[in-house]
Amino acid sequence: MSDMRAVTDPLALERQVCFALSVASRNVVALYRSHLEPMGLTHPQYLVMLALWGDSPLSVKALSGLLQLDPGTLSPLLKRLESAGYVRRERDPNDERQLAVTLTEAGTALRDRALAIPGAIVARLGMSLDELEHLKEVLTRLIDASRQEPATER
Repeated sequence: MSDMRAVTDPLALERQVCFALSVASRNVVALYRSHLEPMGLTHPQYLVMLALWGDSPLSVKALSGLLQLDPGTLSPLLKRLESAGYVRRERDPNDERQLAVTLTEAGTALRDRALAIPGAIVARLGMSLDELEHLKEVLTRLIDASRQEPATER
């Protein structure tokens, strides 16, 4: 396809936001792999740990909301983290219907090892913190916009 057609064709691959997001996500997540594998974590498990390092214990429902994952997707992640000795899942003593996820001592200690990851990723990307913070703001707006109900026409 000629460059001119790509500019005018609304279905040109290189014009698609979904394509750029997909490739960027895959590539950036891959950068984390070499840092997470020695810790025994996958990227989704790392996101769970980030949430728990911010606030532990958390109910599965609260964790699901923070990570924007359905509980069915979150449950296997938690099982693997529990098997690795990083978290405990227990019934909430205040509400037996709720499962609380708590960091273990090993899970808390893992945070110290993870402290080097953000700086290493920023350095590898070669982008300024300002650029990355702006990108995150734009992506957050995109996420919010994609979750809004479409306006109905009358």
